[in-house]
Amino acid sequence: MDQIQRWTYDFATKFAKVDPKDAQKMKQKLIKECGLTDEEAVEVINIQPTSLPELRSFTFGWKKLILAETLEKILQIIQK
Repeated sequence: MDQIQRWTYDFATKFAKVDPKDAQKMKQKLIKECGLTDEEAVEVINIQPTSLPELRSFTFGWKKLILAETLEKILQIIQK
């Protein structure tokens, strides 16, 4: 590993909020159960919103309507 790769790896492991295996499981559930795209699921996992208003604030930019029930399901999945 060169120096930049090492710094990137150190940064990612230091600030990661979710175990990689758990993140992969969450991503699959978000795609399958909530109809999110791969990119949307990754964004939700990276940000880890803790409330419905927080989740709505960035899903608003996705340019598609997401029902309140789906938003609640998303929160349930990422909070487990």
